[in-house]
Amino acid sequence: MNRYMNSLQDLGMEGGARLEPPPSVLHELNLANRRLEKLLGDLRNERNADADLRNIAREVVRAVELNPDVALACLFLNQIAGTYAVRHCIETAIVVVLVARGMDKASDEVISLTAAALTMNVGMIRHHDNFQSKPGLLNSEEMAIVRRHPEDSAEMLKYAGVEDDEWLSCVLMHHENDDGTGYPSGITRDQISHNARLLSLADRYCARVSARNYRCSMLPDEALDKLLHDPAHPADPELQNQFHRQVGRFPPGALVRLANGELGVVTCRDNGDGVLEVHCMRDAAGKTLPASVHRRTNEPDCAIHQALTEDQAELRFSMKQIWGAQAAL
Repeated sequence: MNRYMNSLQDLGMEGGARLEPPPSVLHELNLANRRLEKLLGDLRNERNADADLRNIAREVVRAVELNPDVALACLFLNQIAGTYAVRHCIETAIVVVLVARGMDKASDEVISLTAAALTMNVGMIRHHDNFQSKPGLLNSEEMAIVRRHPEDSAEMLKYAGVEDDEWLSCVLMHHENDDGTGYPSGITRDQISHNARLLSLADRYCARVSARNYRCSMLPDEALDKLLHDPAHPADPELQNQFHRQVGRFPPGALVRLANGELGVVTCRDNGDGVLEVHCMRDAAGKTLPASVHRRTNEPDCAIHQALTEDQAELRFSMKQIWGAQAAL
């Protein structure tokens, strides 16, 4: 009997019933990405897309809430498949959900804001990837498309059946600046909604930490510092605090070198005590470490010395190796 029960446990079974593995955050985000890409690509032909877009927003929110650390790590480990234009919207939505939840926003408001992140660029979806891959500056016609896309996106969404004012206003205002230098309307701080400012910060952060054809991605600590301490675009103090708490300078998925020289990947966010956990894979001499080596940044010589690019770290691993079934493809 004991031998039989041990065999069942080895197979993930108890009492003859197979235990289901936990849902994979990565798999769910990739499914949402594929559904979104199809829907946005055909939005001009839709007249009642509100429900479908909200369902995708709910899927993203659920995936983030399953394991926020895995969801955030996807930004830095390039695990969400598809075109940059749609992937960027999914990644922005992940950050939006984390910050909005951190601010205890109501569920309906979180869905509206997530839907705005997913659809903010639909007005230039057909041009977006071409713009990103262009080696030189955009010409005047291309710049006009960029500066017009918030209005075009809002109009397309209205035409497709979206009537949610919060959703539409966030899309319309996500490129406005407090000093009136933004677009499309050049409005100032007192006219820009708090949620639009949140979306704008998430959009810019994700753009900075993503690699493009014409530039490397920015390291996460540098991206956060530049985003939140830009004298030309000062961030709301409450949003500053939430981005530090929910994303942090060294978020999950960040490749790092510790003070002792070990290389690894951050596995979880700061839970309020300032301590991060790092899965270390190589020692200071470059030797591969056992898979079970985990360091906490409050241990001796285990503080994070610096964030690293993929080329600097030269680490090869799957997300499933680090986070288990919730990071399975």
